[in-house]
Amino acid sequence: MLKLFTDTDTDITPQIASEYGYELISMPYSVDAKTVYPYVDFDVFDSHAFYEMLRKGTLPTTSAISRERYREYFEPDFKAGNDILYVHFSRAMTNTFDAMDQAIAELKAEYPGVRFEEIDTKGITTISYTITREIGDRVKEGMTLDEVLAWAAVEVDRFAMYFFADDLKFFRRSGRVSGLAATMGTLIGIRPIIYMSAEGKMVSCGKEKGRTKAMEHLVEKVEELGDEIKSHRFVVGHTDAPEIAQEVADMLHERFGADLDIEIQVVNPTAGSHSGPNGVGVCFHAKHR
Repeated sequence: MLKLFTDTDTDITPQIASEYGYELISMPYSVDAKTVYPYVDFDVFDSHAFYEMLRKGTLPTTSAISRERYREYFEPDFKAGNDILYVHFSRAMTNTFDAMDQAIAELKAEYPGVRFEEIDTKGITTISYTITREIGDRVKEGMTLDEVLAWAAVEVDRFAMYFFADDLKFFRRSGRVSGLAATMGTLIGIRPIIYMSAEGKMVSCGKEKGRTKAMEHLVEKVEELGDEIKSHRFVVGHTDAPEIAQEVADMLHERFGADLDIEIQVVNPTAGSHSGPNGVGVCFHAKHR
């Protein structure tokens, strides 16, 4: 039997996880020294309340989970002898997978013969959501584990994500975006355009003055890099900015046709702690990232 895992940094909710049989690993954030585990400490993510808290000045922090916690997630399936596939957010963005590697090494020694595979989506939030669901679709269609791994070896790098941030203080504090000059935060109305690289890192690739220009930049990136965009999921992600996300979706429909099937999704709280509110991004099938 094949057991699927993913994590909350991919924006997958318990409801969507249940569609595919994914078990959901909760990635924590902390507010006022209290650690919160999404979908463990609450059932439904109140995204508006969370991002309102950020707007009022709260700056949550994030942290890795422990080796012991990884063992708790995976050991039941090791005991059962199930093959395991974990589709996760980018290794390049965190040290949490060091603890996971330790746990898996221990479990493999204790339960020899169990197969553990992973697919690194080389991203976080919207792009990871898209890839995780695409993989889930293929498992539901009957692909074997080896066939899914072969698909991912080609297709993970064929999904691109471009987005803009509204307030640079969150990214400046986290230090997770390369090429982002700290001085940009003093320029009123400047919004950096950021993409997920093939190495799984967030990279600043330009800037626009004003939100409208930033939205147009996203649409232009789809036009420049898009490949078979109507044959794959197209997702617009946002950090409590549904009206802006819908405006981007409307611009995309105007450019590419009303038959472009666009899904609008809110960004999870752990990733949102780094990006801040009022950001919007697009994920689409592309020639390259």
